[in-house]
Amino acid sequence: MDTNFQPVTSTNSRGHYRQHPLEFKRALVALSLQPGVSVARIARDHGVNANQVFSWRRLYQQGRLGAAALMRDDGLLPVVLASTAPVPGGTAANTDGIVVLEVGQVRVRIEGQPNAATLAQVLDRVLR
Repeated sequence: MDTNFQPVTSTNSRGHYRQHPLEFKRALVALSLQPGVSVARIARDHGVNANQVFSWRRLYQQGRLGAAALMRDDGLLPVVLASTAPVPGGTAANTDGIVVLEVGQVRVRIEGQPNAATLAQVLDRVLR
């Protein structure tokens, strides 16, 4: 991965504030999330404050750095499998399955076998 990123500088009436492109923020967050790396060193190497990188990491975890930030490099979403509790009364619940998708503050629960087109529309809206 090429780590030679250059921030875009901008001047305005309040002073000199660097406006970093979204790709720059995502790249630094990705570097900082690798095991065993120092966020301070990554920040120093790229000319930003470590607190700024931690702020971008928070935005990333909240899903506020764009849909691409929520996806891995291969375009797949992380999946966690969890067992379900038995239904009281001994009757079987919907045996088709349940999909629960949590992204930031959004939680979507899909039961049964959803239509592929409908599922694609839901995922498109949630990942925006």
